[in-house]
Formats: sequence, C-alpha cells, structure tokens
Amino acid sequence: MKVGIVVPYSFSFWGGVVEHAEEQARALAELGVETRILIGHDPPGRLSRLLHPTAGRFEPPPPHVIPLGRSVITPANHSLANIVLSPSAVIRLKRTLVRERFDLLHVHEPLTPALGVAALAYASCPLVATFHAAGHSRWRAPALPLWGFLLERIDVRIAVSQAARETAQAYAPGEYRLIPNGVSVSEAVQLDGREQQVVFIGRPEARKGLAVLLRAWPVVHWRTGARLRIVGADPLAVRHVLSRHWLPDDGVDLLGVLPSADLDRELARAKLLIAPSLGRESFGMVLTRAFAAATPVVASDIDGYRQLVEPDAGLLVPPGDHLALERAIVSLLTDESKRRRFGRMARERAVARYAWPQLAQQLRGIYERLLDSSRGARSLSASSPCHGTAPSTPSSSTRS
Repeated sequence: MKVGIVVPYSFSFWGGVVEHAEEQARALAELGVETRILIGHDPPGRLSRLLHPTAGRFEPPPPHVIPLGRSVITPANHSLANIVLSPSAVIRLKRTLVRERFDLLHVHEPLTPALGVAALAYASCPLVATFHAAGHSRWRAPALPLWGFLLERIDVRIAVSQAARETAQAYAPGEYRLIPNGVSVSEAVQLDGREQQVVFIGRPEARKGLAVLLRAWPVVHWRTGARLRIVGADPLAVRHVLSRHWLPDDGVDLLGVLPSADLDRELARAKLLIAPSLGRESFGMVLTRAFAAATPVVASDIDGYRQLVEPDAGLLVPPGDHLALERAIVSLLTDESKRRRFGRMARERAVARYAWPQLAQQLRGIYERLLDSSRGARSLSASSPCHGTAPSTPSSSTRS
C-alpha cells in the first residue's frame, strides 16, 4: 500500500498539522505502509528570509517528503499560517500524482488552497481527509461556493476532536470518524529530579494567551522561584509583549524554536506545561505531548483543552484570568506529591489514548477497508493508482 499525505502548509515551519503529518507518516511506515508527504517547502536563501522573517527549518526535507512549492504568510483562524498558494504548486502536485501512483491520498485540511483543494480535484484514487480546525473562519464562506463541492469526493472524513467535527459538520454535513492527534511516547520518563521550571509552547499570538501568563508570572516566580521557559515564540516578539504590558522578565527564558528532540527534553525536565490559550483550539497537541513526558498541565478551560485535561492530570482555569492561572501554577509547584500523581496519570492517558502506534493501526484499517471497497465498487485493478486525472463522475458507494 502506498499512501500520499497532502498538507497545504510548508514543511519549513513548525505547526500542529505539519507535525501531525510527519508523525503519521513515521507511524504508518513502521506498520509497513509506504508513505510520501506532499507539502510546501521554503528553501534557504534571501527570498525565504524576506517572505518569512520568523525562524524556520530551511534545510532540505527528508526523502519521503516531496516539496511542491513555496508558501506565503496568510491570516487564518486568528493566526498566521504558511500556506502554499502558487499555481505552479498545483502543477507539481498533479505531476507527482502521475509519477508516484498512490493507492490512496490522505488530505489534511482539504478545503485549504491550493494543495488541499487540488488534491481533491485531481485524485483518481480513494480519498481520506482529516479536518483539524475549530471555530469560525472568514474565508470559508467564499470558499464553499467556489470549490466546496469537491468535499463530496472524500470517501472517509476524520476529525481530530469533537470541536473540529462540529465545525466541519456545519459546512460539510456527513459522517466523521473521531481520531485525535497522536503523540510519540518514549519508553520511560522520570517523575523525580525535575527542574523548578515550567514550559509554554506556542507563537506569541493573542489567542495563545502568552500575555495572560506573563501577567501572572511575576507572582509565580516570587512565590516559587520557578523559571518560565518559552518555546516556539520569537524572542523579540515576547520582549515586545513584556514591554507593552510593563512586565519584568525575571525568571523568563526565551528559547525560540527548538528541534523536536530538544522540545521533548524541555518537557521531560519541567514540572508543568502552561497552556493559557483564549480559544479557537480544536485539540491541544502540546498538552498530549506534555502528557507523554509525564508532565501535568495548567490550561485554559476551553473546548479544545477540556476534553483532554481530566481532574487527575491537570488543572483548568478560566481563559484570560491571570489571577486564577497564577493560583493554579503555584498550587502544583508547591505540592510535589500532587504534581507527581498528576504526571503519572497524564502519562497513562497518553499511552492509552494518544500514542501513534494505536492511531496508525486505526488509519491502516480504514485504508485497507476503503481500498477493498473501492476495488469492488469501481472494478479497479489491485493497485488502483492515483494518476492525476479526476474521474468525471465520482462514485458515492464508498462515501462516509
């Protein structure tokens, strides 16, 4: 079985969907499924630095990643996404489908131009799509009449959370399988010997709530002596937030973007992960990553986090309430027994519910059933390859 995983963003920049696709490909490969990731890429050079002033990984992608074109910074979901929009990328995608002859395509965020939409338009093989976003999007309304009809070509629809499913159902009614974002789980982690530090992971966007955490931090640092390790946010942008709110930087370490292995080490050393997002989070990938490291969380009580943080694995606080956030952080940092107990339960949840091997098994089962059904319904050959030319009349016999 050969599966093409289509991502409409750039491989060069860290993000939840990009990380999900990379881990998905790795987990499927361990099950014997041949995969390729079809995605944007911004190579090193002056143009990439001009178009993308933030830090990225501009090195050549690994062999299983097929780069299709540069990305541009685009406002999306109250954030800034690096989306591939060039017409030349669509041509490269079509050529790739002809060359690679995939048995099946798995498209992430299928309504996102240009790669998600093009994959739905040109694929001649079965299609699986995963919907990640939650909440209202201003560009969705004009997109639906232009290319929303292509969603009917999807054979199996997956949502990463209940919030993502409800969002997708509103504009594309149908059946959705609920398969969460996965996490890589190491064989062992230590609950003892943790540093007196907490971690924040995310960009300095308003919806991530970093300003709320920074307002709470002076008291937390004074009462516990802990250090705040900020990962993923540009240090200059964080300093701008601090200066705008007249906040001190005592006990704050600005680490910028870290490689995946370094990020895991930060979580394994820390006592807590803090996720003070204000909303519009469909699934807390950083939360499950902390769970895998046996690191409990203090997070905002929002839809995307509420489903993950059970009372024995972390604390939820009202979004935007820096005083409640301050009290919750201090309560766990000063109660080591409770913090360890939370960390142990968080680790158990990650292994039982979100580990990639189990999720990859589910995906492979979906692929196999879909391919078997498609061969019978469409009388295709055993390979049923994608050849880059959409069939004139899509079959509805395998839609779900």
